[in-house]
Amino acid sequence: MNPSNQPKITSSLLIVLLFVFATSLSNALATDLDGVLASANTADGYGVLINRTTGIDNSGFGFKALNAATSGSFNTALGVGALFKNTTSNANTATGYSALYNNATGYNNTANGFDALASNTAGFRNAAVGTYALYKHVIGNYNNAVGAFALYSDITGNTNNAFGESALGRNISGSNNTAIGDDALFENTSGNSNIGVGAAAGANLTTGSYNVDIGNLGEPGESSTTRIGTSGQQTRTFIAGIYGVREGGMISPVYINSNGQLGTQPQGSSRRFKKEIKLMDNTSESILALKPVTFYYKSDDTNTLQYGLIAEEVAKVNPDLVVRDDNGEIYTVRYEAVNAMLLNEFLKEHRKAEALKKDLQATAAQQQKEIQALTAQLKEQAAQIQKVSTQVEMNEPARKVVANKPSRLARKPAREDPR
Repeated sequence: MNPSNQPKITSSLLIVLLFVFATSLSNALATDLDGVLASANTADGYGVLINRTTGIDNSGFGFKALNAATSGSFNTALGVGALFKNTTSNANTATGYSALYNNATGYNNTANGFDALASNTAGFRNAAVGTYALYKHVIGNYNNAVGAFALYSDITGNTNNAFGESALGRNISGSNNTAIGDDALFENTSGNSNIGVGAAAGANLTTGSYNVDIGNLGEPGESSTTRIGTSGQQTRTFIAGIYGVREGGMISPVYINSNGQLGTQPQGSSRRFKKEIKLMDNTSESILALKPVTFYYKSDDTNTLQYGLIAEEVAKVNPDLVVRDDNGEIYTVRYEAVNAMLLNEFLKEHRKAEALKKDLQATAAQQQKEIQALTAQLKEQAAQIQKVSTQVEMNEPARKVVANKPSRLARKPAREDPR
């Protein structure tokens, strides 16, 4: 190398280094903001609000918080990547790592927690509080999720309210649902207007709508069903304002089936609900061995005398006439079946009485005919007797005249004996 050229090379290298240093310093000043910007914007952290153009009243704190914001205003981002892709939307609040990370045009959203509302792009007026709350949410509106993983899978659902860990966790497109409690309505994906109150309340619901589950898991796919409590856990129910209240109009009794379902009428009696229909015949005769009793319920504070049967005794006579509980123990008597069997026995006796009545009527009719025939015969005999009597009476005077007239021999004098 030519020694005369070395100073030139050194000078050129120094100039390049100075340029690189100046550029780096300029970038550092441009990307690592610390303080108040124009139009009342506040930025603190690397890449915060570096693309802002006309947006006002924004606050960004954390690595690349509000990084893409241009004209959006009134946004607050606190955390790494919070509101990272937000450009033109307004009035969003993101607190936590990647909270509202993908939000572009959605507005009036609040996200507080790790990846809360991280996938939201255009949804507005949503609130997510908790790790991964409303994590997959994209465009739905008016949703509230409070709790880790609450409404985690929701994408397009609207007006859902989830309070509790994983509440409505698998909801995707369902709307107008309310879940209060950990895992409440967890399996619901597309069902609408469901209510679940309690830990895992309605957790089995999937696509059904208009269900109310309070302290009950619910059933997959069912709709328009209300379930309160869990069989075997709740054994008594007290509801104020029912007893002694008089209502006008048509009043129907309330029935309950063996599964605990309430209704205003017993199980359907139409032929279309039944199969293997046969006449009862002599099956009902077993009730004749039942022993009705009087008793008092142990739990009845009023000590009211009751009339009925003892289920264990009934089971000995006919096992089909009792209902067993979840443990297989005898619980109660199927009084509706007893009534049907009583009706059958009554009808059997009624038919016997009707048949006996017909037999008696037939016998009486036959006897009446015989009596009439005998009467006619007696009348005929009486007439003949009367006729004979009349003839006898007519003949009696003539015989008297003949008897009184002296005979010719009697008028002649007797001859004297010549001797």
